[in-house]
Amino acid sequence: MNNRLLIVASLSLGAAIVVLVAAIGNGAWWVLAAIVLALLILAIWDVTQRRHAILRNYPVLGHMRYLLESIRPEIQQYFIERNFDGKPFDRDTRSIVYARSKGQDSHKAFGTERDTGAIGYEFLLHSTAPVNAPEEPPTVRIGGPDCRQPYDLSLMNISSMSFGSLSANAVLAMNKGAGMGGFVHETGEGGLTKYHRGNGADLFWEIGSGYFGCRNSDGTFNPETFAEKARLPEVKGITIKMSQGAKPGLGGMLPASKITPEIAEAREIPIDQDCLSPASHSAFRTPREMVRFIGQLRELSDGKPIGIKFCVGSRVDVLAMCKAMWEERIAPDFIIVDGSEGGTGAAPLEYSDHIGTPLTEGLMLVHNALVGSGLRDMIKIGAAGKVATGSDIVKRLIQGADFTMSARAMMMATGCIQAQKCHTNECPVGVATQDPRLMKALDVEDKSNRVFNYHRLTVREAVQIMASMGVTDPSQLNTRMLRRRVDHLNTRSYASIYRWIRRNELLNCPPGGWDIDWEEADVDHFGEHAPIEYLHDANPDWHSELQPAGVRRAAQSEGGQAVSGSARTATDEANPSTSPLPRVDQLTDGQTLYGYGSGSGSTAVKDARQRETRREHDGVDDGRGRSLAGPAGDGLDDGASPAVQGRGEGPGQHEDGEREIDESSAPDTTGPDGATQRVQDGTRPEGRV
Repeated sequence: MNNRLLIVASLSLGAAIVVLVAAIGNGAWWVLAAIVLALLILAIWDVTQRRHAILRNYPVLGHMRYLLESIRPEIQQYFIERNFDGKPFDRDTRSIVYARSKGQDSHKAFGTERDTGAIGYEFLLHSTAPVNAPEEPPTVRIGGPDCRQPYDLSLMNISSMSFGSLSANAVLAMNKGAGMGGFVHETGEGGLTKYHRGNGADLFWEIGSGYFGCRNSDGTFNPETFAEKARLPEVKGITIKMSQGAKPGLGGMLPASKITPEIAEAREIPIDQDCLSPASHSAFRTPREMVRFIGQLRELSDGKPIGIKFCVGSRVDVLAMCKAMWEERIAPDFIIVDGSEGGTGAAPLEYSDHIGTPLTEGLMLVHNALVGSGLRDMIKIGAAGKVATGSDIVKRLIQGADFTMSARAMMMATGCIQAQKCHTNECPVGVATQDPRLMKALDVEDKSNRVFNYHRLTVREAVQIMASMGVTDPSQLNTRMLRRRVDHLNTRSYASIYRWIRRNELLNCPPGGWDIDWEEADVDHFGEHAPIEYLHDANPDWHSELQPAGVRRAAQSEGGQAVSGSARTATDEANPSTSPLPRVDQLTDGQTLYGYGSGSGSTAVKDARQRETRREHDGVDDGRGRSLAGPAGDGLDDGASPAVQGRGEGPGQHEDGEREIDESSAPDTTGPDGATQRVQDGTRPEGRV
């Protein structure tokens, strides 16, 4: 019997029996009768509806699937996941944040649960002679040569989260905690609101493509409104948001139904219209226009630090920005690199999983680009993306950052339980919602103390880790102090895994893998505008007598039967030019041939292949003056690594076989300012480079 008929028939029979018993017996049976009748009505509805096939086939019972689906995240998080494998943040990390925010002991007994032999496992190297940690944690001076109001920034700060995405109480709690701890609260692109002011916190005001809080009625930038707010004493710096890690290259839209009077006031938008945030800025379209916009904001803000924030996409774009900075003689005071693993903004799953560069690769790319173009001394770098613990901070400092920004960890310090309902307006703890009933549960006084405690103890732990590594200041860290397991037998330092760009190397002689991107970088254009051209015959004639060289073709016998051959014919060998595809030596200017024709060793083919593979070379030379060659024997089993064997690696030689430059014999080179410089070999710290 059909499942649906069996269920409906059983409920019908049960309802009839219960009603009969209730009519004969006492009134208590009518309760059961009502329940059975309700199930029968539900079954009839399930059978007749057409939206859910599972309910039509399994009426009533099919609803169990949706019930179990609704509680699956909670079951997974609380009963199934282990301490170290939860995502996006595992239980160990969440426990550290919760414990520190409450001022409790975050220590753990009986050793690590993580697999230290797993490929990709990373660890920091301690010193045999550790030093005492300084009483006051170090800070970072933000402000380049054109900045008139430099600012000393904490090693860890609150990253971009807008009012509207966060509740008013959450913004107040974070802001008050930042004021108590003396670290920066970044406003997010939602505008500078009354909840960001009045609690004593230093602010970095973020300006996104919607220009919320400083826009005209048509959504364009309003310099007068910006200047008025940017000169407020609590605003210590300005961040131009170009993209975010959660959804790089994607704009946003806040429906009119979610726009409250407070949000409309803060963003300077109509309350009865959808609020659009474009994917790109209207104030600038090119790298040159971008740096000019930076200069404009610096003047309007009376010389306060101006920075940019983006998730790294094309390396060509980053290099184009560097070129534009030199040509216009305008540079940002800081750059915040947002990793694609960032997640406070809700985004399509395809964007969260597959769009944008992860923080490790993006951070090192930006650092290398600034070092190679001679800009690193004047521009500080911030790292944003899953920074939650002291070891996270130290790791990012080694990879190229000067300071870090934290968003989700600060949310957890405010009470977030990683329910992942930020986009539903149903946050169970009142952090990411505009529902007055839900956000009322978040006590500002209690949570502000938690934010303060979490920041204080986490930064203190980062400073203590550096002391255990034998340093008292981030500038003393180097890339040999961070190691990664590359296979089951060997670990290698970041100094030896990646090749780091030296100071001014892009200006003097760009290394292989970077040279094509540097040449393509255009100060008047974002994006890679010179793609490989694939040449082909638009209308090939399969019956033509012409035959591509080296392509087997069935020959026709006298009887009309196809006869296959195992080698090229003599005609093929004698007439290689009979191919309908042009040979390399037949290409006209501007054409590129990839993988076809004779002469595969020609310049055109080499350029095409090099163009395709160049993005595999995203590391190289530190430029901070650190030892980067990673000579054999500098640590755990480097010399035995299969990736190194046979390359003749030794002291003074890179793993790709290239010799290091001996500073004593290095030629003089001309820098971007015309001054004669000597090529640096990266063996000693020189400033913060």
